Order: sequence, then structure tokens, then C-alpha cells
Amino acid sequence: MTAGAKPLTRHVTDRASGARLTLPAHDLRVILDALARLGYDGGTLLLGTGLQHVRFEDPDARVPCTAVGQVLALAQQRRFTPNLALELARVIQVGAWPLIDYLVMTSDSVGAGVQQLARYLRITGAPIELHVRDEAAPVRVEMESAVDPFVIEFEAALIVLRLRNEAEGPFAPAISFAHGLDDPAAFGRALGCPLATGASWSGLSVPAHMWRLKLRRRDPVLRRMLEGFADEVAAALPAHDGLADEVQRALVSRLSGGDIRLASIGREFALSARSLQRRLASEGVSYQQLLEAARKAAAERYVTASELAIGEIAFLLGYSEPAPFHRAFKRWFGKTPEAVRKR
Repeated sequence: MTAGAKPLTRHVTDRASGARLTLPAHDLRVILDALARLGYDGGTLLLGTGLQHVRFEDPDARVPCTAVGQVLALAQQRRFTPNLALELARVIQVGAWPLIDYLVMTSDSVGAGVQQLARYLRITGAPIELHVRDEAAPVRVEMESAVDPFVIEFEAALIVLRLRNEAEGPFAPAISFAHGLDDPAAFGRALGCPLATGASWSGLSVPAHMWRLKLRRRDPVLRRMLEGFADEVAAALPAHDGLADEVQRALVSRLSGGDIRLASIGREFALSARSLQRRLASEGVSYQQLLEAARKAAAERYVTASELAIGEIAFLLGYSEPAPFHRAFKRWFGKTPEAVRKR
């Protein structure tokens, strides 16, 4: 995949805004572990990204999407593996993403499991979206990614492999890719599915009888419990996508002492202050709105779960004195910080 390795090394950008996309460090750890199972030296590959000091145990740690591309490109340079996305999917174990994996597997049917995946995939931070078109048979599970077709290959293979093992009956949907593969015939044979490349869309076509197949680990009680956890995680995610999402993450990380000025945040994304404002506006949000959302979330956390004085919290959130913070807090929550803390 010399030709296929080149796209993985390009700068990954949000198509709409030009922002650098990130993903959870956990995802990079999963990929490195899978490469190790395929015989690669994950530690050496990580050195090539310059991220050897990333704290993988930190659930909030994030890395540039380009880091995964660098790791995969280095692996292919050292030892070429055809259809690498498929091979990774084959060795990644159930539970690598525990919440989303078990949300799918405890569903009643294949269709219900795919709907769960489409609904909750965002909580994993994966740079891909699933759209279920079930108005007619066969059902189409369309896949879109702002990063690289490799992500689509990986997700398609992972879905088929997981559901093939969990369904109470043969599961072999047709696979369509808008892009080319290293070895399409081998990809299709490995999954036992008809496969087409150069299609008008990417994803799975699932016949009605496969869509209705029961899953062997269906468990409505456990599933409802997991949905509660997943809804809490989803509610805590930034409300925006693309550049706005990344800017809000940057603001949250800087609130307790970093530089939250517009120009400083812009430099992090290689944008002037004016360009940053313009691109945020194209996504329907302003820099001030993102800053206020970050301050609101942090204010609630500090007031309810810390012993910091109210004045100290105001200072941490970038207010020059407590009075403006009190006014903002009452506007956000309808009560003063002291009243919320006392309750």
C-alpha cells in the first residue's frame, strides 16, 4: 500500500474549517496494541509520532488524528500489510471501547445494535458518522469521515466482524466503498461479503432478514443501564463539531490558568484572530459563546465539588473581580454561587 500509505501521512483537516482534528488518546492506544498483535513494535512506532509522553491512562487526553496516520504509515513502510484496516479490525478484541461495544451487543437485534452504534458513536470521539437509511429494503448504513477512507474501511470491517459473531444467523451484508482498496477480493473473502469499490457511497447494504437477526447477548436491563451512562457522557460532550469543538476543548484546558485570549487560541490553530472568528461564525457560533459555555461548566464544577473560595473561582475563570462572576453565575443557574454551594 505505498499508494495507500500516502493519504495517511497527509495533514488531517476539517473540511469545513481547516481545523486540526483530534481524537481520544485511548484510540491511539487501541491501534498500537492491535499493531503489536500483528507483529509490529508499537513502542518504536509511537516514537515516530513524538507522542511517547502521552498519558494513555488519562480518559480526557487527546492526540491529533494525524498521529494515527503517522503510526499506520510507519508500520506500512516497515512491513507492508495489504488491507491493514481489515487486519486491525480482526485482532481488536471486544471491549476495546467497552461502553459502545456492549451497548451494541446487548441490543435485541442487528438493526437495533446498528441504530445504537449510529446514535452513540460520537461518544468514542471516532472521526466518522453513520447514517441509517431504513425507509426501504435493503437498509443502507452510510459512512462518512472527514479524515481518511481508512477509517471507513476499519469501521465497516469491525461492524461486520462483531455482528457476524453476535447474530443468531448468518450476517453477510453487501459492502460498498467509494474509494479503492489494496485487495478488494481478499477484503470481501475475509468477511464473507459481496464488495464493490468505486461506488457512489460507502457503507453496508443489509437485507431485511439480516437486519432482524437476534443478537445472542441481548439484555434489555443491562442495555438500559448502559444507555443511561452513554447519555450522561453524550450530554457532557461539546455541543459543536469541527473547529468549534476543538476551540471549546482548548478553552476548557486553559481556563484554570492558561491564556484564553482570542489571539492566543487562534495561534494554537494557526489562525489569526479575525480568521478564527470568521470560521466559527461559519459554524453558527461565536468565540464568546464558546468561552461562556466553558466558564459555565467549570463554574458549576468548582462551586459544587471544590473548597475554593468564590473569589478564587472567579479569578480561575478569568474574571478580574468577583462581582462580574456573581452576575454571570446567577444568569446561568438562577442562583448565586453561595446558594448553590450551600444546597
